[in-house]
Amino acid sequence: MRHRVQYSKSKVQHSKSKKRKGILSAELIFTLPILGLVMFGLFEFSLLFLARGELADASRAAARKASLPGVSAEQVELEVRKILPARLQDSLQVRVDGGTRTGDLVTVSIAVPMRNAAPDFLWPIGYSLKNRNLYHTTRMIKE
Repeated sequence: MRHRVQYSKSKVQHSKSKKRKGILSAELIFTLPILGLVMFGLFEFSLLFLARGELADASRAAARKASLPGVSAEQVELEVRKILPARLQDSLQVRVDGGTRTGDLVTVSIAVPMRNAAPDFLWPIGYSLKNRNLYHTTRMIKE
């Protein structure tokens, strides 16, 4: 028959566990800001990639419209504005370079400030979205 013997913590073991708790707090203090920056960066870049996809969709639809005969640049810009969400339409730049004959190349380029697409969370570490744009260009052949 075995007997279980319980040992009480000695003073040395007890003081080591207290010191370890202090180390864990210090580690947490050093890692939380880094984790916060990573999370903010992930959120910001996710919004930028979402906006880039929306620009691609709008650019393709506008290029389809521009490839049709008798379509003006204003109609192409209206097509872009119809597809893009309102947050991306402020300071929107649409450029249409279209041919006049069937078979000519039609190019639709869209530029939107990045600050319209995502909040500028990373400026404290030197990565600012100020004066930066998202671009997308689509080329199609005129019908």
